[in-house]
Amino acid sequence: MIATLTLNPCLDEYIIVDGLLVDETNRWTKRVQYAGGKAIDVSRAIKEMDGVTIAYGFIGGDIGRRVEILLDEEGVFFSFTPIKHETRTNFIIVDKQTKYQTLIGAPGPRISKKELERLCKKLSRIRPNPDMLVIGGSAPPGSPEDIYYRIVTDAKNRGIKTVLDVADNWLTEGIKAKPHMIKPNVHEAEKLLGRNLPDEQSVIDAAMELVDRGIEVALISRGSEGLIAASKENVYRVTPPKVKVKSAVGAGDCTVAGFALRLSRNEPLIEACRLGGAMGAAAVMTPGTELCRRTDVEKLLNKVKIEEVSQSKR
Repeated sequence: MIATLTLNPCLDEYIIVDGLLVDETNRWTKRVQYAGGKAIDVSRAIKEMDGVTIAYGFIGGDIGRRVEILLDEEGVFFSFTPIKHETRTNFIIVDKQTKYQTLIGAPGPRISKKELERLCKKLSRIRPNPDMLVIGGSAPPGSPEDIYYRIVTDAKNRGIKTVLDVADNWLTEGIKAKPHMIKPNVHEAEKLLGRNLPDEQSVIDAAMELVDRGIEVALISRGSEGLIAASKENVYRVTPPKVKVKSAVGAGDCTVAGFALRLSRNEPLIEACRLGGAMGAAAVMTPGTELCRRTDVEKLLNKVKIEEVSQSKR
C-alpha cells in the first residue's frame, strides 16, 4: 500500500471561459470540481492504475467535506485529520480562445499545534506499515519549518520509504532527512543547489549531487523535455512521447505516482522511468486536473524513450 500525505489539500475549481476579458464581467461556459493537492493527485493516479493507496492530510469545513465526497466518488480511500478552519479553494481559469491557463491559489487554513500533533499520531499508528509514503505540496500556515524533515525522519525510523515532492524552504529542510526520492523541476533544483542549470549535463550533475547527499533516487523534471532520473547505479534521460496537450496540471503528480508504484515494489529504476513517463504524458491529454487515464497510459508505455547517460567527472 502507498500512503500519501497532503498537508494543504484544496478544492480545485476548473473554470472555462470563452475569451477572458480584464476588468469586465466574464461568464463561464463550464465548471468542474476536483479534489486537489499534490499528494492527493498521486493517490488519485495510483487508484486509476489499480494500485492500493490511502490519502492522509488535514481537512476542514464544507469545502473539506466536498473534497472527501469527490475522492469517494473516484474510489480513493482517505483518512484525513479534521481541523477547525476551512480547506482552501484554488481556481484554474482556462481561456478557450487563447488556450492560456491561469491558476489562482490560496495559502490555506492556519494549523494549530494540537491539530498537527493529532496528524502525526495518526501517521505513527498506520498498520501495517505502508510500502511507501508520498509527501507532496506546500505546508499550511502555522506549520513548523522542519515539518517535512520530522515526517520523513519518523517514517524512515519505521522502515518506510519516502518520496518528498515539495519546493522552496520545505524542500531545503526536508531533504536533510534524506528521503528515498525527490522530484524538483529545474528551477527548484537551481534554488536548492544555489546555481544555474543551463543545459542537460548540468542537470545530470545536479541529480548526481543530490544522490551523493543521500537521496536514493533523484528526479529533475525538465517540462516537455522529460526528466533526468539518477541513482547510485544509473542515470537515465526519460523523454515522453509527443501528445496533444489539453492541460499540464497534475502531470508531475502522475509522474511521481508512476515512480512510486514501481519503486514501492522494488522494481528497477528503468521500469519506474517507463511508467512515470507514460503516466505524466497521459495526464496532459486530459482537461483540468482530471489526471491520467489507464487506457492512455497503457498505449504510451512502449513509446517512452529511456536512455542511459554518462556523468561528467566531478
